[in-house]
Amino acid sequence: MISEIYDVIVVGAGHAGCEAAAAAANLGSKTLLVTMNMQTIGQMSCNPAMGGIAKGQIVREIDAMGGYSGIVADKSAIQFKMLNLSKGPAMWSPRTQNDRMLFAEEWRLALENTPNLDFFQDMVKQLIVENNKVTGVVTSLGIEIKAKSVVLTNGTFLNGLIHVGDKQLGGGRMGEPRAFGITEQLVTLGFEAGRMKTGTPPRVDGRSLDYSKMEEQKGDENPQKFSYLDTPKLTKQLSCHIVYTNETVHDILREGFDRSPMFNGTIQSLGPRYCPSIEDKINRFAERNRHQLFVEPEGWKTVEIYVNGFSSSLPEDVQIKAMKQIPGFENVKVFRPGYAIEYDYFPPTQLKHTLETKLIDNLYFAGQINGTTGYEEAAGQGLIAGINAHNKVHEKGDFILNRDEAYIGVLIDDLITKGTEEPYRMFTSRAEYRLLLRQDNADIRLTEKAYHLGLAKEDRLKRMEVKVAESQALEEFLRETSLKPGIINPVLESIESNPVDQAYRAAQILTRPHMTLGKLDEIDFIKEVSSQYNDEVREQAEINIKYKGYIEKEKENVAKLNRLENIKIPEDFDYTKLSSLSAEAKQKMSNVRPKTIAQAGRISGVSPADINVLLVYLGR
Repeated sequence: MISEIYDVIVVGAGHAGCEAAAAAANLGSKTLLVTMNMQTIGQMSCNPAMGGIAKGQIVREIDAMGGYSGIVADKSAIQFKMLNLSKGPAMWSPRTQNDRMLFAEEWRLALENTPNLDFFQDMVKQLIVENNKVTGVVTSLGIEIKAKSVVLTNGTFLNGLIHVGDKQLGGGRMGEPRAFGITEQLVTLGFEAGRMKTGTPPRVDGRSLDYSKMEEQKGDENPQKFSYLDTPKLTKQLSCHIVYTNETVHDILREGFDRSPMFNGTIQSLGPRYCPSIEDKINRFAERNRHQLFVEPEGWKTVEIYVNGFSSSLPEDVQIKAMKQIPGFENVKVFRPGYAIEYDYFPPTQLKHTLETKLIDNLYFAGQINGTTGYEEAAGQGLIAGINAHNKVHEKGDFILNRDEAYIGVLIDDLITKGTEEPYRMFTSRAEYRLLLRQDNADIRLTEKAYHLGLAKEDRLKRMEVKVAESQALEEFLRETSLKPGIINPVLESIESNPVDQAYRAAQILTRPHMTLGKLDEIDFIKEVSSQYNDEVREQAEINIKYKGYIEKEKENVAKLNRLENIKIPEDFDYTKLSSLSAEAKQKMSNVRPKTIAQAGRISGVSPADINVLLVYLGR
């Protein structure tokens, strides 16, 4: 039926699959996206939101690389918030609340308008592997489709099992069938597989809620956006609301613990540590008498509400009974109960930095199949897998982002070096160089790389170059402009900062606590110049001035570490012959096969002494 030989076949059309397919196709590969349901392309399976702490930085990075997630998020946003503004700029994280249906629609339209991209609706049940190299897929209809490379982005669908109390349903999402065959085949080919769990909260009818009993959470007064391109800015926003559970809610939930698959042994796999179910929260944090819930709208026109924080696999009658004791939920009508889902994953230490598997050539894994959780983490992996699948079949070099270049680089390095036994979620604390990896400078870090790859267009590159030039010009103005005491002291007094008795450069004044460029604009001749630049340029200049010393120190640390990154370890290196290495180091390094000394040092269980042994042996 399908006689064409594709450069890249992407299996699965979630966030990882969509970005992988878009990247490969935009780079010029003849690409096929195979999905079990064309109506759920880009589906937000869990909460209708993009970004958040560290995740927002990943979306910005995907956008800077020419990916679609930021554009789709902007076009479907119903609210925007910049999180962590009370902290330093390394912690600022953009987040959008999104219209779930519009988000999926925008993804499908974006993909349908991507050249070189075909679609096919069916379940892939088997890979075609010849001489340890993938050469295509076989669908449930028995159709063989040939390809030079395959990217698996199966999400939670591999042998997915849904739990609601003591009921189990086979499925990858509620109402959608699970996928089978691939796990079993990969295990026979030598892959190690495991099981993970995630969950989702109930969806309820917003018309049945009393919002007067809740705290309103509005979006930012001046909402920003994810994409560095000219995507629409929000002019109106929908509010979310905050409400809290109470002891009565907890007591009702505890009544159902004996019927909970989490506590009766039905579920044995691990769920996400940082997004626990409500029953897990009241069990682990028994001393707390309430837990925060976010009441989030699902879109502009729908009445459906997502109860963020109430993820549960308890019986549906227990969920509903408990929810009715939450303020504002007394008359709640439930569209569907929360549920847990178990699914297969493959420990990511079986992958290279390119996300190609070590066992089968030209086969790539991206997303939850690698043990991650979250749309953003999946999308970032999909982008890298799609780029490298294209590069491999066109005999181009590997594309790898380092830990000092992107959160995506931190994510992938963590996965393939350390592995994960529970769903991996990105946090700013995982990035040792987070001051360099801010959300505001993702374009400066990555656009040029994307341009040389062929993903970013010239207009995007020029836009970034203008931003850099203008921020440097504004910085130079502030570093050269002198402010006399009579001019600056009134501004300093307004923020309760000590007055000065001599002239200081504007840049020096800007480094003071609580001083901002906005406050300096109270001086007319400063405002006359700074108002010529947009908010993005102003923010960049202000951060570069205020944190100059810290940024330079971090760059020095990167340079030191990169010396170890440049010391390569031969691919076939035999660690067992080094008697001075610890037994754990031999085992871990033989399994991970680190490419460099620096990567070896990040492997859990490898000590500094082990690294010194390696350095001595390699003549360093």
